[in-house]
Amino acid sequence: MRQDEITDIVERAAKLVAEQYVFPEVAGGIAAHLGDRLRAGAYDGVADAAALGALVTSDLQAANGDLHLRLKHHEAPLADIAGDPAEEHFVQLAALTMGGVARVERLPGNVGLLEIAPYLFPPHLAGDLVVAALRLLAGTDALLLDLRGNRGGSPDMVALVCGWFFAEPTHLHTMHERAGATHQYWSAAWLPAPRYAPDKPVLVLTGPETFSGGEELAYDLQQLGRATVVGERSRGGAHPRIGHRLHPHLELTVPVARPVNAVTGTNWEGCGVAPDVETPAGAARDVAYRRALESLLAADPERPTAAEAREALAALS
Repeated sequence: MRQDEITDIVERAAKLVAEQYVFPEVAGGIAAHLGDRLRAGAYDGVADAAALGALVTSDLQAANGDLHLRLKHHEAPLADIAGDPAEEHFVQLAALTMGGVARVERLPGNVGLLEIAPYLFPPHLAGDLVVAALRLLAGTDALLLDLRGNRGGSPDMVALVCGWFFAEPTHLHTMHERAGATHQYWSAAWLPAPRYAPDKPVLVLTGPETFSGGEELAYDLQQLGRATVVGERSRGGAHPRIGHRLHPHLELTVPVARPVNAVTGTNWEGCGVAPDVETPAGAARDVAYRRALESLLAADPERPTAAEAREALAALS
């Protein structure tokens, strides 16, 4: 890369962070740090966009470790359009991944399994597909919600999914923007699918790859007492961001708001979602499945699916 090109990218990144980062008291320091690093020659002679992205990201995150604040490298060229430069890729990915509905299955014992990955896509891209999955699972007696491979997504989709688990609209969190504006998020008041009865066990699977919107879904259900989280602590990224195209292959993502959970008064930024049942992510499904089966049999040993539930438990031994 040419040095004048590198200088322009870093200076623009510093300016945008100073103007938009959710914590203004931190933003100036981050911008100044980038300027200091630029003048010190830290980015001189960088070979390519991927290497520059990695260096700048490390410096952006040096202040407070915000994983949403980064200069992200994209292999495919970014569209040079107004708005989020990665939006076109997001639309294509939603179409190629069935709207994030990675797996829908009825396990023996009438336990449902819903895996949402790689993202919780916005409802306008994937709402119909997610609702279709919820309709299929409505008759199960317990649910495993697998978010181990979920890398984030839309708070509106989180609200939609949460609406399936709560009989009444429930306050999830309030989003606080840098300028002081706030926006409340509530679980969806209505869905074209039967609600998942409140007495049915729900176990959410998490791991070290669970991030952002995936963490939000796990955190909301956990803190509102609707689900048990099983697995490993998630990555710890809570701040929604906007994207800026600074180069055909580099997107600056700047967090512009912070969620405040209605129950805890805080969020999972920097600490992740702590599991209720800690176990290696790779074993989380079996551990959660066992707990679901044991719970169902304890509640009703003579239930119609008791025999297959016992067989499934024996197979897990």
